[in-house]
Amino acid sequence: MRKLYILASFLLISSILSSQETKKDTLKTEEINVVKPYSPTISDAFKVKSNPVINQAENIQKEKVSYSIFSFPVASTFTPSKGKAQKVTRAPKERLFENYISAGFGNFTSPFFEAYLHTGDARYNDFGLFIKHLSSEGGIKDLLLNDNFSDTRIDGYYKQFDRDFNWQINAGVQREMYNYYGLPENNYSDTFIESMDEKQVYKNSYIGGKIDFKDSFFQGATAEIVNFSDNYNSNEIRLIAKPKFEFPISTELINSEFLVDLVSGKFKQGYNATNDINHSFLNLGFSPNLEILRENLSINLGAKLYYSNDLERKTNEFYAYPNVTASLKLVDEVLILVAGVTGDLIQNTYRDLANENPYISPTQTILQTDQQYKAFAGAKGKLASNIGYNFNVSHTSEKNKPFYILNQTKTDGDITIDNGYEAGNSFSVVYDNVKTLGVFAELTIDASNEFDFSSSINYTNHTTENLAEAWNSPELTATISADYQNKSWFAGAKLFYKGETKDYQMPYGSIATDAGTLITNDSYIDLNLNGGYIFSDRLTAFAKINNALGKKYHTFVNYQVQTLQILGGITYKFDL
Repeated sequence: MRKLYILASFLLISSILSSQETKKDTLKTEEINVVKPYSPTISDAFKVKSNPVINQAENIQKEKVSYSIFSFPVASTFTPSKGKAQKVTRAPKERLFENYISAGFGNFTSPFFEAYLHTGDARYNDFGLFIKHLSSEGGIKDLLLNDNFSDTRIDGYYKQFDRDFNWQINAGVQREMYNYYGLPENNYSDTFIESMDEKQVYKNSYIGGKIDFKDSFFQGATAEIVNFSDNYNSNEIRLIAKPKFEFPISTELINSEFLVDLVSGKFKQGYNATNDINHSFLNLGFSPNLEILRENLSINLGAKLYYSNDLERKTNEFYAYPNVTASLKLVDEVLILVAGVTGDLIQNTYRDLANENPYISPTQTILQTDQQYKAFAGAKGKLASNIGYNFNVSHTSEKNKPFYILNQTKTDGDITIDNGYEAGNSFSVVYDNVKTLGVFAELTIDASNEFDFSSSINYTNHTTENLAEAWNSPELTATISADYQNKSWFAGAKLFYKGETKDYQMPYGSIATDAGTLITNDSYIDLNLNGGYIFSDRLTAFAKINNALGKKYHTFVNYQVQTLQILGGITYKFDL
């Protein structure tokens, strides 16, 4: 059959070639001009018969071939042994659990409890609940008032995963209890001490969520409503919404974020008056950014624009800030130069101030901080494959930067007071225009998979415009931490250093601003230790030692901390 196909193909080619032959020209010319070259078509070729007749002179006869094998027996003593599978040794893989419960107890009568409960399908949804409680009955020596405290919070979330977008809802509540126990040195009568109600309770609740879109110029949005109140009928509500957009332009990206920030709060009294103190701000912001990415260079060209309305004072202003940063990689992973100029409008709130200093009085004036610019330059990278560093120098200019200063006492030790924060044992917030020189350095060492080390130092020098000092603001802070962990046990240490701070104490009854006394709060070092033993992948015992050096230092004037604090407990991990 193959010969038939070959013969048919040969006939077809021969017919095409024969159709191109021309008769011999009798004219003796030197040139032949072809007006139109021959272009054969399928219709010009004749069809090959489906069953062509093959004429052969003679038929080829098949030769008969016979095969024979010459064999003889061979004696063999080889006996194959049975195969045995080689064992593969593998290190046991650590099992990760999605839930845990921790419980412990320490001196100063300090119970501790923490739990995280989680369930869901990784492809469709996720639900989690976080609970934490830490309290102490106090016990600092030589105090006239209670120094107990407690912190209880519950947070929950629900996530939903869809094909084109994901969304999440968050909600939570928190209750913190403190005492204004930091009385200045004075002679207090028993009647006065018994009449004091030094307790302060902060209550915080929130609900919010976020949505993230895939493959869309609308990247998503976040929103949150927070309600913050205290034991003196102070209340503050804040609404924050941030939608985000991203637009590709050629090979670059332009991303922008919008901001709606509404805060409204009130204090039922002033420190020297009984009238209410209210604050309300509406901030509308827009932050466009152009990202330029090259092999060794990345640049962000952006700005922050705000329209701010002070709803209480009936005033409004426009603010514009730079947001320009750059990163240049000189030596891959070894030396990277960074620089930039940024700025922002910072909305101060009662909640943020109380989180930083829980001993402020509920009598504050809330203002916005205008951070006009922050210019910085520095370098980061690696000194070796496992040693990283980060260093930068900055200069900042701010208007209405907040500082904490001690309130003047309203008692001589015998006169009773209406509120527990009026005995010179609370702080007020004062504002000033400030220029700040900052230096920051950080070093990290990953010695092995089991041990790592890090240290940082931060120097800030404030130049105030009206205040005599940058009250309760240290110039130097530093941290050193080290952590070790293997399969059976772990240990860690953190050393904190805080430089000295200054405050100003006004005597009882004085109205002259220069009649006070400058107070220096000494610097201190705090060493915290932690460790534990891993019984199994489910059960771990742990211990924590805070203020291991037993120092009687003060975080703020007259507010001494607890000395040596020891807490131990167990952690159990599981799956639902």
